[in-house]
Amino acid sequence: MAFRLIDLPYPSSALEPAVSAETLSYHHGKHHQAYLDKTNAAIEGTELDGKPLEAVVAAARGTQQGLFNNAAQSWNHGFYWHSLTPEATQPSGDLAQHIERSFGSLDALKRELKERGAGHFASGWVWLAEQNGTLTVEETHDGDTLADRGMNPLLVVDLWEHAYYLDYQNKRPAYLDAVIDERLNWDFAAENLARGSVWTYPA
Repeated sequence: MAFRLIDLPYPSSALEPAVSAETLSYHHGKHHQAYLDKTNAAIEGTELDGKPLEAVVAAARGTQQGLFNNAAQSWNHGFYWHSLTPEATQPSGDLAQHIERSFGSLDALKRELKERGAGHFASGWVWLAEQNGTLTVEETHDGDTLADRGMNPLLVVDLWEHAYYLDYQNKRPAYLDAVIDERLNWDFAAENLARGSVWTYPA
């Protein structure tokens, strides 16, 4: 069973001006689709065919680098689409309490996400994750992922140039400001925290 390109949870223009419809059309329709196509081709007819995407990522880590890169990127992108929202949200309840305990304030968390994202060398991802009741900001390089690393990812921001170059050129900090201040889906983060386990890529 082939993995499919999941629909965006919102219209392609819904994240403007932070992320343009043109960027989403390439990022979702071209880049994400290409990672899925390569993953599907690599697992067709193997023991991984029909397994959940998270299982493919875990099985390929350290053993099949090409498959790992494409499967992890497929998972990361699905998670990224859900980490963004057209409507401004704010952390509340248990998530807000975790943020207060781990970072001191939401503003402090946002600053760390921006600083880590802006300072990250080359391509990758910056994450908000939970482990053993504590929230942390994590970075992964290139196509690496937290999907199989023993943490519970809550949100992610894509740092690859194709996530922002059409809109911001080389000004990654401007992209981070717009997305982190205006478009992070704190409701999705709260759902991931409450579930207590890693988000599953839709079948």
